[in-house]
Amino acid sequence: MNSKIEKLFEREAEAELGGGEKRIESQHKKGKLTARERIDLLLDEGSFEEMGKLVTHRSVLFGLEKQVFYGDGVVTGYGTINGRLIYVFSQDFTVLGGSLAEAHAEKIVKIMDMAMKNGAPLIGMNDSGGARIQEGVVSLGGYADIFYRNTLASGVIPQLSMIMGPCAGGAVYSPALTDFIMMVENTSYMFVTGPNVVKTVTHEEVSSEELGGASAHSMKSGVAQLTAPNEIQAIKDIKRLLSYIPQNCEEEPPFASYRSGNESRPDLNNIVPENPNQPYDVREVILKVVDGESFFEVHSNYAENIVVGFARLAGRSIGVVANQPAVLAGVLDINSSKKGARFVRFCDAFNIPLLVFEDVPGFLPGTDQEWNAIISNGAKLLYAFCEATVPRVTVILRKAYGGAYDVMNSKHIGADLNFAWPSSEIAVMGAKGAAEIIHHREIAAAENPEEKLKEKELEYAELFAHPYRAAARGFIDEIIVPSTTRIKLIKAFKMLENKVDKLPNKKHGNIPL
Repeated sequence: MNSKIEKLFEREAEAELGGGEKRIESQHKKGKLTARERIDLLLDEGSFEEMGKLVTHRSVLFGLEKQVFYGDGVVTGYGTINGRLIYVFSQDFTVLGGSLAEAHAEKIVKIMDMAMKNGAPLIGMNDSGGARIQEGVVSLGGYADIFYRNTLASGVIPQLSMIMGPCAGGAVYSPALTDFIMMVENTSYMFVTGPNVVKTVTHEEVSSEELGGASAHSMKSGVAQLTAPNEIQAIKDIKRLLSYIPQNCEEEPPFASYRSGNESRPDLNNIVPENPNQPYDVREVILKVVDGESFFEVHSNYAENIVVGFARLAGRSIGVVANQPAVLAGVLDINSSKKGARFVRFCDAFNIPLLVFEDVPGFLPGTDQEWNAIISNGAKLLYAFCEATVPRVTVILRKAYGGAYDVMNSKHIGADLNFAWPSSEIAVMGAKGAAEIIHHREIAAAENPEEKLKEKELEYAELFAHPYRAAARGFIDEIIVPSTTRIKLIKAFKMLENKVDKLPNKKHGNIPL
């Protein structure tokens, strides 16, 4: 090694072990790990290979010519997680606030290109104050280069974003283009404009946490699919998420070893209440059907009337979408439709079979929903299911009413197998509402309208409030005893494992955005 290179390494070591100590200490006091510590925790021990370690910034304005920061505020490279190749970048807030500029962006772009060429997931650990003002438009160009590659990589390789600190301005749009966003509670936040700008423009007093913290984006906006109480747990959760996802769109999801046993689940026979208006937690159904402790819910705090997440069934990775009767009776609304649609499209992009548990009384009525476009937003979920070519299986647990029956992966929109429990009701609407509409004149003219309504309600229920008419039409493949649900599903997905289905030749569809 020549003397010039040796001196470069010596100077870098001095920066990290000498002058950098105060910056690292400050990071730890905030409850945050350093950029390198995060990578060490994320990747298999000794697997990380760094790229661009000696890259420095290029600006010589506003005092930057007097300082040299090796790596330019971001650590990039590749390694493995459980033996699988992963590309990673980790922004270093201790170097110029992790701000993005020309060299910083080029390092990120380089590993994004390599991840695409080699078909491996990309994980970005974001901790940046935004564009480096000292470099002007060059910084903005760097962001655009990253956005472009995020878009090209979408649906080709999994892209996961971890928000480990501030993520402001243009910095938020790269994570927004990725598949999943993980935020750390109390130490990370995302917003296009910060509290000071908000106060100036709208005169609102709001803190960074209220405006764009983990709770705001996991519960209100739905921007973040995952949150964790600290960075260590966040990294553990991201590693678990990866265990369900293939390396790229050409591969199948990882298959976990599984030893079959007694697959009957008798508890399922009593899980749905006899009273059709009584709620229950659909997670209890999911947990009893999938492999033990394999259900990994995402987006759990947003649009809680629908549940989505990954699980394993006899070792096979699957995506689960389920109406949640315990929240808003399980109706579909704007937020639940968007949440479900995004999850379905991700699973379809990466060859993850879909299992749907249906108990839906319809779409949520009201001016708020109509004026905020429940029509086009509800159509997103419909579009996502219609477009999906992965194996798709539906189990109707109780209610399947109206247009929501069609939307929730019905036979008519391409589902491969549709099962129904004997307690299920498949109809245009509930028996009471139907009787009121069909027989309104007869009920109004009756001596005892209430008794007549009950009579007509029972009549309608006997005709339609069951799955047998749908089964007679072939819309339901089999009416199954709840305790056999797991057995049926294992066989179904095994049968469908070699499914091949192709969409019509086109550039791309026009999903109702």
